[in-house]
Amino acid sequence: MQSLSFNLVDNAVAENPANTTDMIYNFSEIIAFVSKYMTLKPGDLIFTGTPANGAGQNVKGDHLQAYVEGELLLDFKLV
Repeated sequence: MQSLSFNLVDNAVAENPANTTDMIYNFSEIIAFVSKYMTLKPGDLIFTGTPANGAGQNVKGDHLQAYVEGELLLDFKLV
């Protein structure tokens, strides 16, 4: 799999950028693990945190923007 850079902007605060090569588990492993406990459906999101800081807390009303290779792919508020 090709390596990709990604980052998350949380309420206009850029979180630490990362690269898929820095991830402890690859996407297939993460999806397989989550699938043991729940059925994933199209549109479901799995928040993993970033390699340097790990997962943080998100709350109702947070505005999240996700970028991969500098391209904005997700832009939404938590409800």
